Amino acid sequence: MSFTETNTSAPRIWGFRRDAELRAAREAGWSRADLAWERLMERALAAAAAGRSRQAMRLFRLADLLARAAFPAADLRRAAAPANLAVLHFRRGGLAEAERLQARALRVWAGAAVQVAAMRIAPRSRSSLFHLRMEALHRDTFHANLKTRVGRIAAETGETLCNLTSGRAVLHRHASRWRGEKPAVFDGTRKVLGACLLLIDG
Repeated sequence: MSFTETNTSAPRIWGFRRDAELRAAREAGWSRADLAWERLMERALAAAAAGRSRQAMRLFRLADLLARAAFPAADLRRAAAPANLAVLHFRRGGLAEAERLQARALRVWAGAAVQVAAMRIAPRSRSSLFHLRMEALHRDTFHANLKTRVGRIAAETGETLCNLTSGRAVLHRHASRWRGEKPAVFDGTRKVLGACLLLIDG
């Protein structure tokens, strides 16, 4: 049987039932795979944080398969699941497999600067018409500042990926920042930040 047939969380991940979030994502130009990947990663990170490493590895593998099937080769999200699997293998003493997965993640992350520069930025929800007008008036500055900020986060993620199998203390937080950094809109910044932050902490 497939994962979707045997796992009761599948409807929530894949959006088989009435799903307002999926509807909003699709209206914004996201595919079902975009949102399913994000949900798989969130579920896998929750399992890892709870000490359920076998479940986490299974979900990360599913996210990895989905990313490779649905996303372009340069998409930064293709680095996240291998990075997390590298961490889990390293913790279990599987250094060779961890290093192989780390190398995969780093090959993708080599294009991070290009992907950040190219990411599509959707208008943000604002509390007033004034804020909406100000964003429209200064859109280029707003976009440049946002890309600079996301670029810094991507650089931190690059440092983390380089140290996945070093045994050294992690310098940056990732998963614990996701809830606060996760954009409310479905655009390129959410995809890139997902790649940056849907990573195991510590």
